[in-house]
Amino acid sequence: MALKQSEAIVLRTYPLREADLLVTLFTRTEGKLKGVARSAKKSRRRFGGALEPLTCVRLRYEDRERQELARLDSCEIEESPLSSELDYARVVALEHVAETLDELLPDREANDPIFRLAISVLRQLRGGSIWLPLTYFQLWLVRLVGFLPELTVCSHCGKSLNGGRAYYHALADGLMCAQHKRHASSELTAESRAAAAQMFRQPLEALAVEQWTSRQGADLRRYLVQIIERHIEKKLVTSVMLNKL
Repeated sequence: MALKQSEAIVLRTYPLREADLLVTLFTRTEGKLKGVARSAKKSRRRFGGALEPLTCVRLRYEDRERQELARLDSCEIEESPLSSELDYARVVALEHVAETLDELLPDREANDPIFRLAISVLRQLRGGSIWLPLTYFQLWLVRLVGFLPELTVCSHCGKSLNGGRAYYHALADGLMCAQHKRHASSELTAESRAAAAQMFRQPLEALAVEQWTSRQGADLRRYLVQIIERHIEKKLVTSVMLNKL
């Protein structure tokens, strides 16, 4: 059987037997897939450091009939987060990208817009503040998978939220105006809503000249993570870690 080739992002690796690795990758041509890298712990020629999480690779693999796992033949590094200096905050940010993609994306469903989003965000996470790239990633990912409610109108009454206050609740979809907010709702500030609108208009590379602090967009990130966690029906481990930075 002829080998398939694709650009791919390594999301996770797990030990499998003595020298093998079970690898989860986000490929450009087939979406998220799992495969076995035989003797990956021993073969420097075929894999080397290419199976480190969030490494962008040129993947060669084989799909066998009636087998769920692909057989990974080799990986060539195209871009690696290890090529830049990593601090703890950056490691957590990278792990958040990997965890979110792994939990949210279905198996074997190609999605080129999300693949391009991930590549762009990973490049911006190599230096500078992590908060703007992370917010951009969460916002666009939630939009691209179809989970993002309208940010400019109240989901209850349809009233425009522009110029007014907006609230969200863990058990409700969409934003609410002050009149119809639920008890124990949290506010999504006008500044964060304006930032989201700007992110929809401009590419990340154009926005990345601004270095965000952890406070900027914090309410927007909480809102987006809440949406993600409601749909995957579990807590993201890395979101807790990010909240502690």
